[in-house]
Amino acid sequence: MKFNQLMIDEFTLLAKFPLDSKMQGIKLHSDAETSLIEAAQRLFDKGVIDSPDGGYLTDLGLDLIEHVTIIHSALKS
Repeated sequence: MKFNQLMIDEFTLLAKFPLDSKMQGIKLHSDAETSLIEAAQRLFDKGVIDSPDGGYLTDLGLDLIEHVTIIHSALKS
């Protein structure tokens, strides 16, 4: 199993979502890093977020953010 840069960009964007409330989302501005803007579009296309510029996590997104959080916690030093 190998993580490519596109996946890492998607992980990075998912990690920016607030974990303390399902009613909080994020908004990417036009001057955001291109890699994050593209990651947002891919996550939207996959049904992970509800807007191509961020928005809110879908049910799938909420499941994924739990896993991203676990992976991050396990790997940080």
